Amino acid sequence: MDIELTINGETTTVEAGSEQDLATVLRQHGHIDVKCGCDGGTCGASKVFVDGDVRMACGMAATEAEGSDVQTVASLGTQDDLHPVQQAFVDNFAVQCGFCIPGMIVQATALLDENPDPTEREVREALDDNVCRCTGYQKPVEAVLDAAGRMREEGVAADGGRPIGGEPADDTAMGKPADAGGCCGGGCDE
Repeated sequence: MDIELTINGETTTVEAGSEQDLATVLRQHGHIDVKCGCDGGTCGASKVFVDGDVRMACGMAATEAEGSDVQTVASLGTQDDLHPVQQAFVDNFAVQCGFCIPGMIVQATALLDENPDPTEREVREALDDNVCRCTGYQKPVEAVLDAAGRMREEGVAADGGRPIGGEPADDTAMGKPADAGGCCGGGCDE
């Protein structure tokens, strides 16, 4: 059966069997950022936004998403222009094997959209249904709290860039030399 979806801003028609879940259909159509850890909607790795709500794509029939706007973690940013939540996960070393991270980032983004100043407990509760066997959750929690601060910081662009007319961030904490110059250590025109 053919179903129409808008995936990461692009409207498309995809073939979906009546028994296929949304995660499988998305992956078959190249959206490998959607992970399948349990095939039953319990591990959190397959989380996506469906019409703005966080859903576990492996626990949802693809046909149930007919006509929906589906956003995967890839819709949040690109390798060259990460969303503040994605950047905070990188900067806080919250990515180990990486398998659970797309679902965590989707969930964290939803949390921060709803609650821009969460407590550590609120972050832990939001990530509670995201199974992670590598990190012990401490680094992801730190990353979400860091992202919250970045997103609240006055003058920071929504895309995580530095404030307009602001000073460059102190990159020495990230192991980059203070005199690296430019937005990314050189090689770009400002």
